[in-house]
Amino acid sequence: MNKAILVLSDGMVFEGRSFGYEGESIGEVVFNTSLTGYQEILTDPSYRGQIVTMTYTQIGNYGINPEDIESLDGPKVEGFIVKEYFDFHSNWRSSMSLGQYLKKTGVTAIDGIDTRALTRHIRNYGAQMGIISAIDLNPMSLLQKVRKHPGISAIDIVKNVTTNKIYKWNEGCWRWEIRETERQSDRAIVKENKISLESCRTTALSSCCSVVVYDFGVKFNILRNLFDAGFDITVVPAHTPAEEVLEMNPDGILLSNGPGDPQTVTYGIENTKKILVKKPIFGICLGHQILGLAMGGKTYKLKFGHHGGNHPVKDLQTGKVEITSQNHNYCVDINSLKGQVRLTHKNLFDGSEEGMQHIELPIFSVQHHPEAGPGPNDSAHLFKRFRQMIG
Repeated sequence: MNKAILVLSDGMVFEGRSFGYEGESIGEVVFNTSLTGYQEILTDPSYRGQIVTMTYTQIGNYGINPEDIESLDGPKVEGFIVKEYFDFHSNWRSSMSLGQYLKKTGVTAIDGIDTRALTRHIRNYGAQMGIISAIDLNPMSLLQKVRKHPGISAIDIVKNVTTNKIYKWNEGCWRWEIRETERQSDRAIVKENKISLESCRTTALSSCCSVVVYDFGVKFNILRNLFDAGFDITVVPAHTPAEEVLEMNPDGILLSNGPGDPQTVTYGIENTKKILVKKPIFGICLGHQILGLAMGGKTYKLKFGHHGGNHPVKDLQTGKVEITSQNHNYCVDINSLKGQVRLTHKNLFDGSEEGMQHIELPIFSVQHHPEAGPGPNDSAHLFKRFRQMIG
């Protein structure tokens, strides 16, 4: 592998090896604490504009397979950082190595650096812009390039990840099945356990109701969970006028996850204002933040964000603690909504707001990802809660 360099906007330099596309990329450097699931993380549209650091040391062990991709058109991250890349992958489902996939899809990646030191630096000084390069190895030149970047808070990134057409979705969550088969071998019956991956296409409820999903960067697993909860799903581009959505007369509307600063998605905020009192709404991650802004609230940026699959969140309605998957840099200031909503979920790591419900209207939202992919499924019940709220 050739040499590569990572330079942060504050001048910190890390030298390592290139194992992805031999190029150069700029993004906001964040860290993800998930132990597995790098393929889902790479293809999560919420990471557009960011360079992701994996805190788990060994990445690439199980390669890449087409079933676990969370969006169309390949990875959405700007770059990828790992401690130790494994080119030799061992998994019966894999179709290529991680390095091959990144080269094929044009993602710059660096390994062989001290990711613990990098993570501690981000925790101490906050997420910041960085640049990975395998072609320009001059730290001062790279520092000048990264400091010229306006930062992702100044850019509407949603327009780069949303769908460009309306489409229907009719696939449920993957279900694992272990099937026992028998074969004759040397006059003995040998039993084998074979694992097959099948899509569950039966709805959780006997009758369907319709939902329109505003695609701000929606993950496939959100759509799969909606399908399993009993919804007939129509996905629309992020800029679709509220009037057009209301003409479809859906039973409910979901505001999806997505990348960047919610305040840059002005069209999403304005459209949400127009549907607030018209339809039941469920917001996830960026959709939660857009919902808060549409109701007149404020958002604020976390120091280094929440990215990973091990964040404990307390459901204040049930008292239960759920381990959640998270990927966000911004939060809704619940107090800025002046009594319109009540806090429903709270992050037990730092006490930040994780969910809200309108005190009068059929509207609720969460900051974490109930669909996981990757991560635990503790919060998957929220899709059924949305279905039950609609009736």
